[in-house]
Amino acid sequence: MRTVPLALLFACFSTFASAADATDPVRQVMDMTKANWESVDADWKYIFDPEPLAKLFSKRFQAAYKEAAKHPAYETENNQPGDPFGYDVVTDSQDGCPLQNITIAAGQPNGAVTPVKVTFKLWTCIDQADIKDSVNEVDFDIVTEGGRPVIDDIHRVSEGERDSVLAEMQDIAKGQ
Repeated sequence: MRTVPLALLFACFSTFASAADATDPVRQVMDMTKANWESVDADWKYIFDPEPLAKLFSKRFQAAYKEAAKHPAYETENNQPGDPFGYDVVTDSQDGCPLQNITIAAGQPNGAVTPVKVTFKLWTCIDQADIKDSVNEVDFDIVTEGGRPVIDDIHRVSEGERDSVLAEMQDIAKGQ
């Protein structure tokens, strides 16, 4: 009799544990992004530096970034391949305030992809109430590679539309 409730408890726990794992790479990216918007430019930690790129992102995303980086948005001082974006891809901005009210929630897996929704306020240092109170949404596609969750795409959501950082990188690589 006790076996059935225990089995159900363990099944529920494993479901919650795997959903929580899907948020791990997103939490790390958001921690970096939050710290960036609280710091000066010299302290900026780029989410696409070699270590976080290899650790937090899928092989497909890494390959697309490598190709897009061949077309930098600006010149670098050290003659290394530059950033193909020229803006923060998470906040979809070059300007902003320290991030406030960050929420991170995993959705239900859809096949091999677990969606993770992030919301935050970017403009809390602006005096205009409608801008100050606006909430940004970013959705992450999480897949499992090598037994660990990694980010396969990032989607900024605005006015009901979602874009794709992966598609943007593929366009940059094609020179579009």
